[in-house]
Amino acid sequence: MFESLYQSFAEPADSSQSAPRLGALRKELARQGLSGFLVPRADRHQNEYVPPCEERLAWLTGFTGSAGLAIVLKDRVVLFVDGRYTLQAKEQVDLSRIDPVPLASTTPEKWLEKHASRGMKLGYDPWLHTPAQIERFEKAAASAGAELVAVAENPIDVIWRDRPAAPLGAIHRHPARFAGEPARKKLARIRAALGDADALLVSDPHAVAWALNIRGRDVAYTPLPLAFALIRREGKPRLYVDAAKLGPDVLAYLHDLADAAEPTQLEADLRALGKEKKRVLFDAATVPVKLPRLLKEAGGEAQIGADPIALMKARKNRIEIEGARRAQLRDGVALLRFLHWFGSAAPQGKLTEIDAAQALETFRRQSPLLKDLSFATISAAGPNAAIPHYRVTVASNRKIKKGIFLIDSGAQYEDGTTDVTRTLAVGAPTREMRDRFTRVLKGHIAIARAVFPKGTSGAQIDALSRLALWQAGLDFAHGTGHGVGSYLSVHEGPQRISKLGGAPLEAGMIVSNEPAYYKAGEFGIRIENLVVVIPRKINGAEHEMFGFETLTLAPIDRSLIEVRLLDADEIAWLNAYHARVRKALSPLVEPALRAWLRRATRPIHK
Repeated sequence: MFESLYQSFAEPADSSQSAPRLGALRKELARQGLSGFLVPRADRHQNEYVPPCEERLAWLTGFTGSAGLAIVLKDRVVLFVDGRYTLQAKEQVDLSRIDPVPLASTTPEKWLEKHASRGMKLGYDPWLHTPAQIERFEKAAASAGAELVAVAENPIDVIWRDRPAAPLGAIHRHPARFAGEPARKKLARIRAALGDADALLVSDPHAVAWALNIRGRDVAYTPLPLAFALIRREGKPRLYVDAAKLGPDVLAYLHDLADAAEPTQLEADLRALGKEKKRVLFDAATVPVKLPRLLKEAGGEAQIGADPIALMKARKNRIEIEGARRAQLRDGVALLRFLHWFGSAAPQGKLTEIDAAQALETFRRQSPLLKDLSFATISAAGPNAAIPHYRVTVASNRKIKKGIFLIDSGAQYEDGTTDVTRTLAVGAPTREMRDRFTRVLKGHIAIARAVFPKGTSGAQIDALSRLALWQAGLDFAHGTGHGVGSYLSVHEGPQRISKLGGAPLEAGMIVSNEPAYYKAGEFGIRIENLVVVIPRKINGAEHEMFGFETLTLAPIDRSLIEVRLLDADEIAWLNAYHARVRKALSPLVEPALRAWLRRATRPIHK
């Protein structure tokens, strides 16, 4: 049963191959007359999850994080990573040849401006970078007297002899009973949001899937069809997708809704719009720089800004929210079974991280409605839990010993996408562990209880999750929450709870609430629930107010709580949450598990 799962724990990249691959790349760069090359962790759509054929950064460097960029020069290679991956990068790459640099210390553009030499020609693939990214690099290169050059053929693709083929996952309809709105109504709303543009080029496959009520199977964990779409003010949209992905049922569904065309037709269609002097709106976050430049060269006007679909997709309708609640209830049963099993098995000292990840997937697969995981389970014991986006492999697999174990996981159901993290004590936790856990819990409760006026962004409430940590001189190096899709990406924008900001939080948006603490080399703590933004009625309020409804249903480990650090309101919230979890899940499980749940969710008191 676990054959495919075991394969997912294999090390996906090999840093021992970096030396010959870097050597081959430098030879190819010299053949193309280039001094260096930008290697992003990206595909043509800036997806978080990409098919194996797009994993160029991992193939070259051994780094497997979901975000990163390498600058390859003749004499050095620098890999830029954010706070989630600083530890992981150092462990995965060949440090004698590749220098990991945290983005917190410098940006790739600033580094390039400082280290590029006059006359240098630095290549980039125009399909893999957005216009804003290239504009920053061009400015940095010009300041150093260097030049940025778009390549006609990616040099890594030239030397990657056994590069996997592009995926051909079948596309299927996403029924109205899950979507909550027919595609025709969505398309009408999109056209109404075009402003003075004549068309919208949809480069984000999540937006393509949402707008047309379709889903696909081209990447792991997210039901995406890798495709572009062109939505004109008048006429049918055009979906650019390999015909091999379209079966008879989907073709029949699309017949009156959208025209299907091969991806190679996209460039010709944009040139034709350019010749007609049309204005086309491009998504600044995901469009390859090649496409707006192509339109402008043909005589058209490129408007680069926010894709209006992103905000429409983020505001879940009533059907999607009801589906999210059903999915969370279903997922809560699976997680409850796991927590009960783990509580008995872990103290025996024989479990490994892989054992735990496999067990949780087994419990989830007991539901016939499960479609997939929503990301690779983070199953992390001891020091591995201090790596925020740790992914267990056969090589890194640790036994789960006394201390802290962290499991971050999620599932894809047609009616909703889940994401939940629980931190669990194995044996008696130390005073430091309880202190840190409780400070994280205080931040989690502060977000869950937050009330805020319309127009508030996640940046304005992010500090609530950190205050208890700050009071002890502590913090964590990632955002507090990300948006979540509806049977789409587990990481969705434009909403988020983060120091970096994001769109204002609006009713119907689903975000995660996951403050954390990491002690490098020892342990990590994260408590994550999903919440949905809902209206809040306050007597005498002078503004339209919002708050959060917690969707996730799973016990929080009481043994890690230092009760004296919680105030009365925090204790009341936790007890009410556990009572809700108990009431929702108890009828769905057998008596023995019901009894365990009663113990795990009993009230706490000072």
